[in-house]
Amino acid sequence: MAGTRLKKNIIALTGLGIIAFYLLIIVVANFWLPYDPVKMNAAHLLEPPSLASGHLFGTDEFGRDILSRIMQGCSVSLIISISATLIGAVIGTFMGIWAGFLGGRWDHWIMRVADVLFSFPSLLLAIFVMGILGEKTYNVVIAIGIVYIPQFARISRGAILTIKGSEFVRAVFSNGAKKSYVLFRHLLPNIMMPLIVQISLSLSVAILLESALSFLGLGIQPPYPSWGNMLASARKFMLLAPWTAIYPGVAISFLVLGFNLLGDGLRDILDPRLKNVK
Repeated sequence: MAGTRLKKNIIALTGLGIIAFYLLIIVVANFWLPYDPVKMNAAHLLEPPSLASGHLFGTDEFGRDILSRIMQGCSVSLIISISATLIGAVIGTFMGIWAGFLGGRWDHWIMRVADVLFSFPSLLLAIFVMGILGEKTYNVVIAIGIVYIPQFARISRGAILTIKGSEFVRAVFSNGAKKSYVLFRHLLPNIMMPLIVQISLSLSVAILLESALSFLGLGIQPPYPSWGNMLASARKFMLLAPWTAIYPGVAISFLVLGFNLLGDGLRDILDPRLKNVK
């Protein structure tokens, strides 16, 4: 039934189509790129977009093809964003379901940790973690993952508190089931819908965080392409060569839009309270 509703949801399908397009770019980039994305060419510095020259998106201040760098940076942004979101989702969900299910001191201390993390603005917390761990690609994944832990902890805890007193839960306990069995076999599957929606929405913010960290020099380091460090380099040439900033910015905007549309569509499809809302 969810698949049928998905086919009728234009918002979700549009978002899914945008994401599929970016995934296609990643696949193509693994086998073919117009130019070497890190090779400099002094004969084509800041060349404007042109079909005749072969540089459809122009070149940057080092003569590197912007289209090739955007294609290569697409896989970087998506891999980091997906990995970080999954880390935050798994750890945060585990914390939240145990806090909500066990209650008492467990609930108090787990949620106080989540509150401390949640009290920091997302970018500030990511910068703080990167300052401690250092400027490595895997540290970007860890930093963004830590940002998402409290969000998933709160969502999963709230969902567990809503259903843990249900009749089917009491019935399972009456048959002598262990707490861990009830939690992972019966409760966790029943809270997956809000978590799936949150993951899709979190991916869009993860892309922005990765781009922001790279923009600030804390993420992917040049000469390797990232949409964030491409924008950082383009700051100096925006008036002289605006295409150096426009195309990476558009790439970020559309991918974020795709995940936001998909998240909104999934929320409409999976939330039973919205099924009858026109």
